[in-house]
Amino acid sequence: MRIDELIIYKDFAQGDLLRDMVHLMEHYRDEKDRTLCYDCMHRLLEIAASHGFYGNLWHCYLANLLVNNENSYSKACEIRGNVEGTINELVLHDIRIFKELYDYDFTDMIQMLGVPEFAMVLSYESCFQESKVYNTRIRDRICHLAMQFNSDDTPEAMKDTLTEFYKDYGVGKFGLHKAFRIKHDENGVQIVPILNIAHVHLDDLVGYEIPKKKLIDNTEAFVKGRKANNCLLFGDAGTGKSSSIKAIANEYYDDGLRIIEVYKHQFQDLNDVIAQIKNRNYKFIIYMDDLSFEDFEIEYKYLKAVIEGGLEKKPNNVLIYATSNRRHLVREKFSDKEDRRDDLHAGDTVQEKLSLVSRFGVTIFFCAPDKKQFQQIVKALAERYGVTMPEEELLLEANKWELAHGGLSGRTAQQFIDYLLGQA
Repeated sequence: MRIDELIIYKDFAQGDLLRDMVHLMEHYRDEKDRTLCYDCMHRLLEIAASHGFYGNLWHCYLANLLVNNENSYSKACEIRGNVEGTINELVLHDIRIFKELYDYDFTDMIQMLGVPEFAMVLSYESCFQESKVYNTRIRDRICHLAMQFNSDDTPEAMKDTLTEFYKDYGVGKFGLHKAFRIKHDENGVQIVPILNIAHVHLDDLVGYEIPKKKLIDNTEAFVKGRKANNCLLFGDAGTGKSSSIKAIANEYYDDGLRIIEVYKHQFQDLNDVIAQIKNRNYKFIIYMDDLSFEDFEIEYKYLKAVIEGGLEKKPNNVLIYATSNRRHLVREKFSDKEDRRDDLHAGDTVQEKLSLVSRFGVTIFFCAPDKKQFQQIVKALAERYGVTMPEEELLLEANKWELAHGGLSGRTAQQFIDYLLGQA
């Protein structure tokens, strides 16, 4: 087991388990270390519990190492597929080593150490329906990849299967997750996966066809490599601005789109975030929800330079999408007019406050629905969720609900339907 000879695939997370397993394979006849064997079994089962793996847990573990190892080859293949050059021979050298690990027969070790329980690890039926690390689709895909490797008779075939996975799903956290948030700790700025993103789709947002089309057109241009603009979704509360962004994340994930959520107090970390993503083959939307500034807050000046205006050009694979209830983002008051009388350059002050929103090339307005539109939303949602109630009674109750719960909006309509479902 020549894991010390690996060239491209090195420095694995959870790599200690790999080394202990290799040690068992090489020395179980001499040392007869049953304790280490049971410890490895425990760690394989813990990984299965957190990741939701099933089947041959040793194979799933190896497959998981390969799909998470961000190296020069895997990052070149993400989204694009096969690459040319000498690196293919170096990768094939490493895959030969993994093929040996994959094909290893544990029968003799099980008998020699007297650990029949190890056979259960090689054919494991999981009681965990969900993964704490991946969404169900990706978890199943990794388990399926582990089974696919079984049918690959040669290292070359195994390499082709892995490369196809990189093309379809990517590699590492950016390949296997849709959405991310920022964490700043003692190790610096970290981009951390969001494990439970809402499964919202564009069809779930009833109405708003024109705003949705503007958002779709801009996003499709972006993921296809054409010119696209930073985008501001503004308007009344509860009209689906944030839901539209979540739906975009789900809709274009397979096209390589990823979303990173950033809060106002994290703007100082934006340059570090962009530095980490600018050379990847994915398209990234930096998402700022409910963006607005009071007149005493100066973070917007930093954001302006990051969006457009700093010396360093914003990478072509990064856009900024924001939602806000304010059209101009920075709060303005009538008293500002009084202050401007003492301002020698009042026009400059106005332009300073408006200059942030001007950096968003596409602005999309989401307005609150009128009574008729609200009722259409209620009827559409009731049909979608199987609410059985006479239409006249449904609309009467919906009108009562919106009067007491925030007025006419898509959010209020959804909350009303949720209430009915809860009472059913």
